[in-house]
Amino acid sequence: MKYENMIEVRDLSATIDGKKILSGVSFTARRGDITVVIGGSGAGKTTVLRHLLGLYPLTNGYISVLGKDISSITEKEQNKLYLQTGVFFQNGALLNSMTVGENVALPLVQHTDLPESLIREIVLMKLGLVNLEDSFNLYPSQLSGGMLKRAALSRAIVMDPPLLFCDEPGSGLDPLSMESLDYLIMNLKNRLGMTIVMITHEIHTILRLADKIVFLHRGNSLFEGSVEDALSSENKDIKDFFSVVNKRKQSPLQNNSPESNL
Repeated sequence: MKYENMIEVRDLSATIDGKKILSGVSFTARRGDITVVIGGSGAGKTTVLRHLLGLYPLTNGYISVLGKDISSITEKEQNKLYLQTGVFFQNGALLNSMTVGENVALPLVQHTDLPESLIREIVLMKLGLVNLEDSFNLYPSQLSGGMLKRAALSRAIVMDPPLLFCDEPGSGLDPLSMESLDYLIMNLKNRLGMTIVMITHEIHTILRLADKIVFLHRGNSLFEGSVEDALSSENKDIKDFFSVVNKRKQSPLQNNSPESNL
């Protein structure tokens, strides 16, 4: 079944520990796009992401993920939905006691009945997509920061999810490594046909990757639209957010971007 919007959020409100965090947040994420949710500290970005991942119960509003109303699906349907989404965590979330290959293979081991030989083949292929095929037998402690990010990204896509969530993917990286990671994400999106929803505060990542921006401010969705429209907005909060680059547009990523710097 085809649906244009991989995610729909309407009038999402949330109160946590007696504090109002979200108030009427609405946006969509179109198939094949990179939708970047941005805003200052405390804007509600993480709370939105946790609702999309089903980590917070939906009490007010409507959320549809991959065409499914998450408030009305069964537990079986919810588990199936989880298997169609990948999550690229901010800190990588790799298990230090397992090799890179074992970490990437974990979703396949847990959720499929594939033979070990085929799992190994799939893992090597996914590691190859992020230029880590030589790290199969290494442990996370033996990887650089950029390599850890790539290993985590490989695990997030090992089940070929049509939808990928990225939580501050470039956090902790130097600018050159961050640019390389951005290029890698863009390349994987184009090659695998994924839809990506990203939480980030990195201005240059936003300018390089975003097909659509959702701007949150104090728990409200103030803006939804293109990078160009965001940069030309007269809204003070949006102007302040982008002021650090003086509204300079970042050039589109080219095919010779330095993935190897990661």
